[in-house]
Amino acid sequence: MKISLSRENLLAVLQTVAGVVEKRQSMPILGNILLQVSQNILTLTASDLEIETRASTALEDSKGDFSITLPAIKLISIIRAIPDGLSVVLDFEATHCNISAGRSKFKLFTLPAEDFPTIDLTQTTMSFSIPQNQLKQIIHNTAFAMALQDVRFYLNGMLFDINHQTLRVVATDGHRLSTCTTILATDGLPITQAILPRKGILELQKLLGDNDNLLSFSIAKNYLTIHLEDIIFTCKLVDGRFPDFNRVIPKENDLFVQVDKDLFKGLLQRSAILSNDKFNGIRLVLSNNLLTVHAKNADQDESHEDMAIDYQGTAMEVGFNVHYIIEVLNSMVEQSVILAMKDVNSSCLIVTQDDTCSCQHVIMPMRL
Repeated sequence: MKISLSRENLLAVLQTVAGVVEKRQSMPILGNILLQVSQNILTLTASDLEIETRASTALEDSKGDFSITLPAIKLISIIRAIPDGLSVVLDFEATHCNISAGRSKFKLFTLPAEDFPTIDLTQTTMSFSIPQNQLKQIIHNTAFAMALQDVRFYLNGMLFDINHQTLRVVATDGHRLSTCTTILATDGLPITQAILPRKGILELQKLLGDNDNLLSFSIAKNYLTIHLEDIIFTCKLVDGRFPDFNRVIPKENDLFVQVDKDLFKGLLQRSAILSNDKFNGIRLVLSNNLLTVHAKNADQDESHEDMAIDYQGTAMEVGFNVHYIIEVLNSMVEQSVILAMKDVNSSCLIVTQDDTCSCQHVIMPMRL
């Protein structure tokens, strides 16, 4: 059993799937990558039992169809170290694989393919198509609000909420919430909710491109599958109930602050330097057409800076986590930002919209 292909093609598919492989595995086989050869096509599969990524590439030459596994980290380290422009030959024997490229030769031991766990992809209950860049954009606009290691495990991920022709993604860590909605080309989809775990979102973001090529988005009972050109990404869903995000979004905020995004972001970044290291809190002081930002830390260092704004409402002083606001601004395309508030005890709402999606960002106030 022997195959050959260019070093560049092999490295590309290895890099596509290798992010799924954990350095420490409960099962030795999960430290390996599954290689499947069929009709001169090589398919690589990596899995951690929660996420599975498959990537395919054409071979220069192959002898027979077969399946085997090789150690992931060693294999990708070897291929990375091989110079560009060479062909890589993998010659499989009973218990090992001889790898050769140019004058370099390596020997890696294999494990049988039948020991490698794979996810059954035939149980799909609902599917639709969406451009890659459209899905990438709505995930980018919300992913920063996911919880990191919250005991409420369902917050350590992102909700995909599908309703007829609307796809909405929602992320929250309990202190802020971001949601983004886009319209699909397919109508009449069943009302469905699925929570994708944080690692799944981070791996998916690496795979999505900036082109408008369509991908297939499918949901089964306990997993989500996305088919790109030569890649199949599958992730088990979080078994939990996501909070009712509609109850969190303010409906009566009637005080509007309009600011220039770049000027506001620069001001916040300077204020963040002297904000409290633990809470990252700053105070926004609003008066007629003027915003003043105050920051203070445990060492009693302080910063004060103001900027002209468009605001004619009630004077108020309210605290926020400065990084929460900056992350929203980083996700925005618009140059003009409108902060909608009600009073010092109510959440701030920032609404954004572009050609493909509309987003709502809710940030809870802080007591400083």
